[in-house]
Amino acid sequence: MKHIDDASTLPVAWWKSSRSDTGAQCVECAVLDADGGRVLAVRDSKVPAGPALVVSYSAFGGLVGALKRGSL
Repeated sequence: MKHIDDASTLPVAWWKSSRSDTGAQCVECAVLDADGGRVLAVRDSKVPAGPALVVSYSAFGGLVGALKRGSL
């Protein structure tokens, strides 16, 4: 996992989950091409110029699965 200090500098289209409402508790995701593969960038929607985590698809899938199971 790595991070980007200013997520607003990334040349990507950010999206929110379809389950997000208009409240302030949202994250946004974007697809990046990095090192010959695709990875996901994740940022806080309230701070678009803040940091973003960059994770593999499998790591993000593991996080989502753990959240669904209530393991976290």
